[in-house]
Amino acid sequence: MALDKVCDHHDWLSFWKNQNPEKIAFIDGVTHKRWSYHKTFQAVCSIAQGLKSEGIQSGDRVAILSANTPEMVFLFLACQRIGACLVPLNYRLAQVEIQEILYNAQVSFILEDPSLSGGCQHKTKTISTEVLTSWIKKPLHGNIQVPFNSTDETPVMLLYTSGTTGSPKGVIITQKMLFWNSLNTTLSLDLSSQDISVSFLPLFHTGGWNVLLTPFIHRGATTILLPKFDGVEILKWIEAERATILFGVPTTLSLMTQVENFKNVDLSSLRFAVVGGEPMSLSAIHLWHNRGIAIRQGFGMTECGPNLFSLHHRLVEQKLGSIGRPNMYLQWRLVDEQGKNVEVNQVGELWLNGPTLTPGYYNNFEANQLAFEQGWFKSGDLLRYDLDGDFYVVGRKKDMFISGGENVYPAEIEKVLSSHPDILEAAVIPTTDLKWGEVGHAFVVAAGDHEISESELMTFCIDRLAKFKIPRHFTFLDTLPKTDSNKILKRKLKELA
Repeated sequence: MALDKVCDHHDWLSFWKNQNPEKIAFIDGVTHKRWSYHKTFQAVCSIAQGLKSEGIQSGDRVAILSANTPEMVFLFLACQRIGACLVPLNYRLAQVEIQEILYNAQVSFILEDPSLSGGCQHKTKTISTEVLTSWIKKPLHGNIQVPFNSTDETPVMLLYTSGTTGSPKGVIITQKMLFWNSLNTTLSLDLSSQDISVSFLPLFHTGGWNVLLTPFIHRGATTILLPKFDGVEILKWIEAERATILFGVPTTLSLMTQVENFKNVDLSSLRFAVVGGEPMSLSAIHLWHNRGIAIRQGFGMTECGPNLFSLHHRLVEQKLGSIGRPNMYLQWRLVDEQGKNVEVNQVGELWLNGPTLTPGYYNNFEANQLAFEQGWFKSGDLLRYDLDGDFYVVGRKKDMFISGGENVYPAEIEKVLSSHPDILEAAVIPTTDLKWGEVGHAFVVAAGDHEISESELMTFCIDRLAKFKIPRHFTFLDTLPKTDSNKILKRKLKELA
């Protein structure tokens, strides 16, 4: 096998195809088929040729509507090789919402799973995702290796945000962002080619793509791909393949603890589990700790990373609610309303800069004007840091409310409620009050079959919160309403208040 004479520093697949060709890159969690880095490279080049035969060129946007499969990842790597940009579509959206994204992204070509499309007809040229398999089976023309055609600034992916505050915005992900995010992730989590992970979060969000999957390709590691969350299957694969790292959101990791064999399955290979999206409750953390698995709390966002902060697992209980410290290659500021840096234990809006920062939202001038200032991305998240240099999310700038003249940050209250051993999840929103202007209304999900009274929670809060922060109303729910990326939908809670 001839080696490439030149390997672009972003062409990670070629490097591992040459360096360790028989190493397993991907395992299909449905078919159990194993793809080595060499076979993956061949499949990717075949798909790249297929895209070219459809007229796809550098700069074009290619959309896909599909559940997680290795072929979906191969499509991304093929687009990357020819300089095209992948637009993963959220198959849970209504057709009118998908059409809005296709129009905004100016998509040239769509591949979609017929079972997920609902028979909708798009104006853009559309073919079945089954064609990916047919392209892979075709021999390469003259065994030609498709050259790598993405540079630092090439947009390789458009990821549309979940739209909790309005219409989804297409975040431009460049090749440079992937590289520096991988470097930050590697240093934070100590990744290596020996790592193995089970990936189940949807590939229409940055968590599925960029928390572990793309860094794993960069490191030459192994990813087991499942089409969706299935606690039983995830635990089976961890045990069978001796997985070393698991990533999920609090909801998925909590659901896994409810699987019948959670207490008996062999999890000894896991170095730790990484959790993001929102803080994990102490009761859920204990369930994993009881199995000998450490929890790593993280914090990130699509526009800058996504991997930004990480709390070392040795501190997870001592610093409950903390997101830890910034990754190495990240510039940050916490600023007040006047744009001045705040001091220790003062609340400020998180501004970000650095090589993992997006160049902007695609085709959205107004959103870019609001989000960026002098090169800094204004996250809208309110944070503080303590004397040890550990950071805490206090809330969203838009979520803050004023009670009796005092600023109240819902995330601060949610952290306290989640520390209760019998609470699985909690969310707080403001409600109108004749005396104080606004007061907190807490929505609580109990852990397991535990029953908690409102008076018990009031007593719990009195010892841990200033009086003006204590919610005046409590509602107990079986689950909290959430987006597809498992972020709590507070506008839905306001309808219940």
